[in-house]
Amino acid sequence: MASKMLIFGIGYTASRLAARLRDEGWTVVGTCRTASSAAIAFDDEAAVLDALSDATHILSSVPPLREGGDPVLRRYGAAIEAAPARWIGYLSSTGVYGDSRGAWVDESAAIGSGRRGARAVADLDWQGLRDDVRIFRLPGIYGPGRSALERVRDGTAHRIDLPAQIFSRVHVEDIVSGLLASFAAPAGVYNLADDFPCSQNAVIEFASQLMSSAPPPMQSLEQAQLSPMAAAFYAENRRISNRKAKRLLAWNPQYQDYKQGLTALFHNFGKKVD
Repeated sequence: MASKMLIFGIGYTASRLAARLRDEGWTVVGTCRTASSAAIAFDDEAAVLDALSDATHILSSVPPLREGGDPVLRRYGAAIEAAPARWIGYLSSTGVYGDSRGAWVDESAAIGSGRRGARAVADLDWQGLRDDVRIFRLPGIYGPGRSALERVRDGTAHRIDLPAQIFSRVHVEDIVSGLLASFAAPAGVYNLADDFPCSQNAVIEFASQLMSSAPPPMQSLEQAQLSPMAAAFYAENRRISNRKAKRLLAWNPQYQDYKQGLTALFHNFGKKVD
């Protein structure tokens, strides 16, 4: 049977998975809000159900609604539950773990206590849909066109005087390789993160060094005048363990820390990003 992936939400990460699969001979159908030459409209129920009828793999990268509820499950949950696909994946967030005060967190930790309440509910709803669902909890995603390098260049980078605040991240290509590795691995929940959680300041300082730019001044949260969403990032502090993914997926991040990832991006910095 030919391999066919249906992706709900062809965004930054999912589009890279789609390109990789197409290069390997897969058929990939994606959805977006408005139909285009590259995707079908999410609201085109006939087209979506047709794609579901013969998809071997299904992935959702669509976030929950602000008011709560998963739009994919709300509209197509019953069809996905009955679909013949042999693999189903959902891109979730490590924000579901809430604040661990800098401690390491693995997939056994409770979820739903942090600022991502709607995401935690969606995470659990996808887990309960079928026995063959894979949940991928992702920390801060960076990659071409979306990294600390751009923020340093554009003057939007910040250093916040919270020296104990630690977070994890993952390069977009390492997410793709983790998804591919999961095709032959057990269903379940997986954290995909790099090996070296650290402060946001360290990332910004290294990006500034690569760009031969002075790092932005150290500020308090009040001085930085961040948006509520950006400020909320600093309210949580955790290190994400990737040991389960390494063990069960036989996956290792190509970019094990932010220095490797940013250095690789810097070599291609300024080139067109698809």
